Amino acid sequence: MSVLLATLLLLIPVLLLLIRRRKPSKRVPPGSLGIPIIGQSLGLLRAMRSNNAEKWIEQRIRKYGPVSKLNLFGTPTVLIYGQAANKFIFANNGGTIDNQQTQSVKMILGDRNILELNGEDHKRVRSALMSFLKPESLKLYVGKIDGEVRRHLEMHWKGKQNVKVLPLMKTLTFNIICSLLFGLEPGKQRDQFLVSFHTMIKGMWSIPINLPFTRYNRSLRASARIQKMLKQIVDRKRVELERNEASTHQDLITCLIGIQSAGDEQVITEKEIIHNSMLVMVAGYDTSSVLITFLIRLLANEPAIFAAVLQEQEEIAKSKQSGEPLTWEDLAKMKYTWRVALETLRMFPPIFGGFRKAVTDIEYDGYIIPKGWQIFWVTAMTQMDNSIFPEPTKFDPSRFEEQLSIPPYCFIAFGGGSRICPGYELARIETLVSIHYLVTSFSWKLCADDNFSRDPMPVPTQGLPIEIWPRKNLP
Repeated sequence: MSVLLATLLLLIPVLLLLIRRRKPSKRVPPGSLGIPIIGQSLGLLRAMRSNNAEKWIEQRIRKYGPVSKLNLFGTPTVLIYGQAANKFIFANNGGTIDNQQTQSVKMILGDRNILELNGEDHKRVRSALMSFLKPESLKLYVGKIDGEVRRHLEMHWKGKQNVKVLPLMKTLTFNIICSLLFGLEPGKQRDQFLVSFHTMIKGMWSIPINLPFTRYNRSLRASARIQKMLKQIVDRKRVELERNEASTHQDLITCLIGIQSAGDEQVITEKEIIHNSMLVMVAGYDTSSVLITFLIRLLANEPAIFAAVLQEQEEIAKSKQSGEPLTWEDLAKMKYTWRVALETLRMFPPIFGGFRKAVTDIEYDGYIIPKGWQIFWVTAMTQMDNSIFPEPTKFDPSRFEEQLSIPPYCFIAFGGGSRICPGYELARIETLVSIHYLVTSFSWKLCADDNFSRDPMPVPTQGLPIEIWPRKNLP
């Protein structure tokens, strides 16, 4: 008995030492995973829809600290935020973090889009997309976008006294995307696309419960319809290219088909063409329409800024012949207008948060993010940080006169590092062309309050109704 007791006494210090050594490696952040599958998803979604998401995050920070664990959309998750978090995400090019969206986004947009790909696959597919989305290529399509904007204003704005901005901007960006990406002209097929597309995007941030009555299920079925339509477009365009009846420069899909194989090596698969066409479609449609909508709202509230934007755009308009479309060179002159757009993105970012996946145990800020867990970082918390942007609630485009003065990883409206948004230039062209024709053709005033919700993109009250009148007929 005494021998056993002596042995136990000798083992206790060793056991305590082992426990001390192992404890830090298992020190996951504080917090609760909540109810399985559902977790805190409903709470976050409710906060977003009531425009209290920032307060919801701040309450978690006060309760658990700057790093905490929770369960979002069926996956154990670690929440991080701030400049260090942004740098941690965008500067990580090693094998510790994978680019992965929520299960709902992955299943709806497909597992071969660049939001899901990593390493060499990501580089390969991103390079293929950039062959169309790089500035040197997109400058060829400014005239095409110009034509879509003019047709839209002629059809939906001219002769009207009141309009709802957000639905119209979604219609405009959808038409631009259909024309630019797929070569789809107005008609039955474009209309079918629109119906399915609206249903699909509603479930992208949802709890992945695949039952008939859920938003997620409806989105999955709409995604399947869109993928089938895209497959038909790919097949048709491949035949047209083989018969020399199409050019690889006419739209995104013909461009990708044209570079699908280089010698014996496949550059991009058909599945990757379809999944990434859907991704670019969502990005070009949703984020650009939200940006233009909030630009219109802010210009109504800021008459001095409206006057400065109008002056810049009228100088460009005076240099054009009647009916002459805008050019790439004209867009380069819209420096102030683009600073106004960037300030709009700072204050009202379309994207609230992003997701990654830990591929190994990761130490962050004294805690361990376990392998396989999801990382949720709130992308724009730095953009309203008073220590980075003084008077953050004040609309001040001059902040972007010298962008190098903004600390790195603090303004990330278009991502960063190797993950910077490939559609950045497309969003810039859509925005600048649209604002040019809007401010030179119309004046407006708001007909609703300034409130908005997130679903998950910002949605102004009643879709932002405004009263409009032609500039030649000012009240």
